[in-house]
Amino acid sequence: MVKHGSHEYLCSEEKRLKEDKERKKYWKKWGPYLSERQWGTVREDYSANGDAWSHFPFDHAKSRAYRWGEDGIAGVSDSHALQCISFAFWNEKDDILKERLFGLGNPEGNHGESIKEVHYYLDNTPTHSYMKYLYKYPQKRFPYEELRKENGSRSRDVPEYNLLDSDIFDEDRYWDIFIETAKDTDDEEEILFRVTAYNRGPEAAPLHIIPQITFRNTWAWGHETPDKKPNISIENEFVARTKHWKLGERVVQLSPSPGVTPDSSDVLPKLIFTDNDTNFQLLYDGENPNPYTKDAFHRYIVDDEKDAINPKQTGTKAGAWYAFDEGDGVPPGGCAVVRFKLSRKVETRTFTDERGAIVTDVGIDEEVFDDMFELRRYDADEFYWRISPLPMTDDLRNIQRQAFSGMLWTKQFYHMIWDQWANGDPAQPPPPPERKKIRNDKWRHMHLDDILSMPDCWEYPFFAAWDTAFHCIPLAMIDPEFAKKQLDVLTREWYMHPNGQIPAYEWNYGDVNPPVHAWATFRIFKIERKMYGHEDLDFLERVFQKLLLNFTWWVNRKDFEGNNVFEGGFLGLDNIGVFNRSESLPTGGTLEQADSTGWMAFYCLNMLNIALELAKHRRIYEDIASKFFEHFLFISDAMTYRDGEKEKSLWNEEDGFYYDAISHGGPNSQQMHVKSLVGLIPLFAVLTLEPVSLSKFPAFTKRLDWFIEHRNDIAERNIASMRDRGKGDRLLLALVSKDRLKKILQKMLDEDEFLSPYGIRSLSKYHEKHPYAMTVEGQEFKVEYVPGDSNSAMFGGNSNWRGPIWLCVNFLLIESLLRFHMFYGSKFQVECPTGSGDFMHLGQVAEELQHRLQHIFARDDFGRRACNAGIEMLDHDPNWREYVWFHEFFHGDDGSGLGASHQTGWTGLIAKMIHDSGVNCRLPHTPRTPGSAANHYFDDVFSRVVKKPRPFMGRRHSTARSIDARSDWDEEDEEDRRAREKDDEEVLQYVNNRLKRVMSVSGRSEAGDTAIDSDEDDEFEQQLDEA
Repeated sequence: MVKHGSHEYLCSEEKRLKEDKERKKYWKKWGPYLSERQWGTVREDYSANGDAWSHFPFDHAKSRAYRWGEDGIAGVSDSHALQCISFAFWNEKDDILKERLFGLGNPEGNHGESIKEVHYYLDNTPTHSYMKYLYKYPQKRFPYEELRKENGSRSRDVPEYNLLDSDIFDEDRYWDIFIETAKDTDDEEEILFRVTAYNRGPEAAPLHIIPQITFRNTWAWGHETPDKKPNISIENEFVARTKHWKLGERVVQLSPSPGVTPDSSDVLPKLIFTDNDTNFQLLYDGENPNPYTKDAFHRYIVDDEKDAINPKQTGTKAGAWYAFDEGDGVPPGGCAVVRFKLSRKVETRTFTDERGAIVTDVGIDEEVFDDMFELRRYDADEFYWRISPLPMTDDLRNIQRQAFSGMLWTKQFYHMIWDQWANGDPAQPPPPPERKKIRNDKWRHMHLDDILSMPDCWEYPFFAAWDTAFHCIPLAMIDPEFAKKQLDVLTREWYMHPNGQIPAYEWNYGDVNPPVHAWATFRIFKIERKMYGHEDLDFLERVFQKLLLNFTWWVNRKDFEGNNVFEGGFLGLDNIGVFNRSESLPTGGTLEQADSTGWMAFYCLNMLNIALELAKHRRIYEDIASKFFEHFLFISDAMTYRDGEKEKSLWNEEDGFYYDAISHGGPNSQQMHVKSLVGLIPLFAVLTLEPVSLSKFPAFTKRLDWFIEHRNDIAERNIASMRDRGKGDRLLLALVSKDRLKKILQKMLDEDEFLSPYGIRSLSKYHEKHPYAMTVEGQEFKVEYVPGDSNSAMFGGNSNWRGPIWLCVNFLLIESLLRFHMFYGSKFQVECPTGSGDFMHLGQVAEELQHRLQHIFARDDFGRRACNAGIEMLDHDPNWREYVWFHEFFHGDDGSGLGASHQTGWTGLIAKMIHDSGVNCRLPHTPRTPGSAANHYFDDVFSRVVKKPRPFMGRRHSTARSIDARSDWDEEDEEDRRAREKDDEEVLQYVNNRLKRVMSVSGRSEAGDTAIDSDEDDEFEQQLDEA
């Protein structure tokens, strides 16, 4: 949204978002909500021992109906995944029809579960009015067994064996299959699909494309009467009609595809039908109640079983089989195109036949069809340009666009009803009784049926509580309503435990994630206020009230000795500790965690911040703010200072660092000298109190003054510079004093310890040569620097917090540095990197870290992206180099991507970093220019919409004009022209104002200051949140 004076100018996508918010049109009813993996999940596990991977493996997926969801490639569904559209492919070499993406289960991989395919999320808009997905499908036989065997033979000390490590893409023998979706301009439930498959190989090759329409199986479990079973049936050779008792009737209308050469005939689709039911005969040597089963299309197309499909052309699963196999197939460089639509009405077209007669028949007008895609793509360009209108390189803009896209593609339908899951279904055999006690038996209230932001569609097709909090930051930039709903729903009574605990993730809802939800709640509240001018106090208050329950749960359950030092558990950092922090210590005693206590102090300050915001409107919240103020001080004091022998400290004065400690009760504790993120997390707990803000809250200020006067010992130790206030006469609440801040930063900014060329490592590189080890009853427990994949089986072994770079914690470190800078100002400087002789104030250090993190993805002078791990094809091949994966974490030394390859979840935070500092981000490996814009970042031509050459889009011979032989738009009338010029004028004025601000910031920077040194209130938010 562009605001000028009292007027707001909405682009098309913003208008759709507004209509959806006001419930005028349900634009988000259909979206990319279909999972990429339903097999191997806890929800589908009905085993006696809780082995989800063995109970429902990949090999069962094609023949066995799912109970709680569906999966597929580039899948689209309604918001309850009742009707699903996905895509299947066959290259005439594979043993199975490619209906879903392949990957290894946790026991099969040397680093746990891992996808073994190549696909990218290229574009998506918040209402899913335009989506684009790329699947790279090999033309050779897919190496299923090779991937299993090679990974199974490898130890945890060596990298995974991935599809790119095989010879499958040699000589470019693969298909680039682009799958696009566009919604109609007026009818939000009319969805157009276009598949364009390019033969990148040197020879002609056959390809079979089978769009599939599937009803999620809700009828086989005994909860619905037979009359509610949905149905798909043929209406004519190009139309299938779908009926569902909740969704109503719709039609799937197909278009013939153009031949792949000028002389070849059109490719006509063949409609095929079956039911989405289990093949009991194949899997269990039983009888099939229904002869037409889920795997029918594989058996019909690949195995040539003619009786596999229903001859009556009806069922609950339908496919449209397009066979591009005439002659040798699609020639090298050629493409195959499939067009179809899901609608509530059948489209007709009118044309003049060879005799000059006007004829009307059923059919899709392909030119109008393609125009809709161009229009929706233009809408997407305009929307994202408005999100980040300032000039930056095309490369950074492309990275940001794909990051946003990935955030939207990983919105998934999640369904789980504990009672039905635990006790089984009426029409199925009861599950083993011991199953109830394996996991999640204390979460009986859960009834989940929502669209949620997932960490990764394949590797983590389930929500993770603290991941969700980070997801909401970039999501709030483009769709604040969806971001708010994600945080709100986790605190609702059908998610949050009655005792106040927020569920962690489906493998163990009762595990403990870091308490970041208050921070995320306030951040997205402020992002929406800055970017969209809307202050949603109802949301803020509603979530705050529920977080009071969660905060109480933390205090009651995780402060074992009642001394304000917290245990916490694994806290999302998996293998970071010497011991498994979710289990009892082999040494006995209790683990007192620097990170847990730091997180709780961070939680306190964010609840204090929210309370003060709400107190602007309701004075009662001043009392609550006072409570969190005092609670923070007691936590800070307990963690940081000794009082004789009564209290223990997690701070080590000699090392200048925070460590976890094993407490055996009373004053007896043993620090474990592991330099990890655990010791940096206390930096997160920092807040400045503005004098102007304090003057608005007399009751809070009175309580603050009382505490300072009567508890001067604690106040002086924990409120920095009470007598000599900071910049702007601010107060600083922080766990870390100025002296300790310097000591911690000395290690954090040391390139031989935490500072990598690509951000802050999770474990100090010091432990590469100096591992930390403890021997307990003859067993050695050791922590060493491991910059790549994990060498430990702890927490499944598929993530590693012993050296790699994680964007989520880096993001919080950057925010903390900016907060400290707000208090200490430009005179407080540290050496960055340590030992370099270069000194920066903390605002510049924050910017330096943002730039280093962007260098993970951005091209360097040689055209390489660090995240690509030096793979030549990914960096330089024109059919690969523009596409970016957003991995779960990154190598601590070289920045290569590791873990889940599509975790745009919290790695999507890079979109916010680019928004904040991309304008003056230098190229990787170029000299730093602190606080000033790098000139080469303004070399690109700055235009409102970057137009790319459109590839040839095959169209049937009956179409009058090709897609390349017509203008982009119909000729505009005078009224449209004036409206467009007015909009352009307003946008230009808006951008000019923003550029003036950037240039003024640059001028101040050269004098030693940064953007956050303005005279405006709340300078931190000015730098981080302003659109």
